[in-house]
Amino acid sequence: MSNTVTASTHAMSDDELLTMVQEASFQYYWDGAEPNSGMGRESIPGNPDLIAVGGSGFGIMSLVVGAERGFAPREEIVQRMLRITHYLAHADRFHGAWPHFLSGSTGEMLPNFGEYDNGADLVETSFLMEGLLAARGYFTRDTPEERRLRDEITELWKGVEWDWFRATPNRDALYWHWSPDFAFHIANRLKGWNEVMITYMLAIASPTHPAPASIYYTGWASQGDPSRKFGEVHSYYDIPVWMNSNGSPGPLFFTHYSFMGYDPHGVRDKFADYFDNNRNTSLVQQKYAIENPMHFKDYSADSWGMSAVTGPHGYREYKPFTQDDGTLAPTAALGAYAYTPGPSLAALKHFYRDLGAEAWDVYGFRNAFNVTEDWYSPGELALNQGPQTVMIENGRTGLVWRSFMSNPEIPAMQKAIGFVGDAKQ
Repeated sequence: MSNTVTASTHAMSDDELLTMVQEASFQYYWDGAEPNSGMGRESIPGNPDLIAVGGSGFGIMSLVVGAERGFAPREEIVQRMLRITHYLAHADRFHGAWPHFLSGSTGEMLPNFGEYDNGADLVETSFLMEGLLAARGYFTRDTPEERRLRDEITELWKGVEWDWFRATPNRDALYWHWSPDFAFHIANRLKGWNEVMITYMLAIASPTHPAPASIYYTGWASQGDPSRKFGEVHSYYDIPVWMNSNGSPGPLFFTHYSFMGYDPHGVRDKFADYFDNNRNTSLVQQKYAIENPMHFKDYSADSWGMSAVTGPHGYREYKPFTQDDGTLAPTAALGAYAYTPGPSLAALKHFYRDLGAEAWDVYGFRNAFNVTEDWYSPGELALNQGPQTVMIENGRTGLVWRSFMSNPEIPAMQKAIGFVGDAKQ
């Protein structure tokens, strides 16, 4: 028999609460990582060998936060990073890009979405590379291990053939998938507003296989397509939003995934100030929960946030006005901390103190919950834990933003596209 152990609760400051959430989500990628690769599992619980390439990029940015905040020793995190870069250098790649899913034990591609999904996934690759470049910008000490890590990241970065993914017929955009057996059969042309802004940015920034800056406009912004009104301002509850998704400002992961490394402060393109857009999109979501037009339980100023998650009826891209069944996602409100610290902190306190163990697990807040249906997610997802660690840190110190933006290819990319200084700066 073990010794008797006692525990008690104690009052926590706002800073302590934020750090607690960051560290718990960090542990998803630290204690919960697949052991051979060091990468993030797609979900916990779930297939323990199924590696999420994009979610692992978010995990790498979480490791940067963990090193800075002492969640694990910096030297051990560097060794974990070297395990990751070694694994990635030997895993399946297609024209330098990784697939959506890999086997952690073998490094082989896993076609989890069907037979045509047996090759490269450029968007997941861009999330991974966003994390790797943030790590390259953070681990800058003059030690053999950190020099080696920077060199290995650089080689992985140089190996991605971004320009290959300019598929026919017009070659004026990037395409999501390529298969050695089916080529561009899936034919998913990348165009915004969604999570793929970072894909275009990195393709244009590439030091070895760049795409021309013009595809930012013809692809990402769909200029030339009269059916798409990119950057056209809409007002929701008297809050202006410049980016829209089929009658809604969109799910909040649109405002997270490209902006975990890329800092939207200070510069803008001709369509929007993305910090203002992302902040206002978050505020619209809070206001929508306050108004609660469909009368779901537990929607309020302190309980808000919709994103792409698995709800009680399967995976959905939840968003205000057009896709709502009462499912909220902690990653949505907490990932918005960099834009709306007050409303996000209020949501954190409600999720933790009022919902308690129903919403909280060993790796932080669960994937989603639906109080109306008395449903709570059984676990966590790699794509959803990272934004909590990383975007809270960006809101507190700007650490991951500084680390990513310190890479010299990023300012050069902004100049090539034609970003201009923000008049507010």
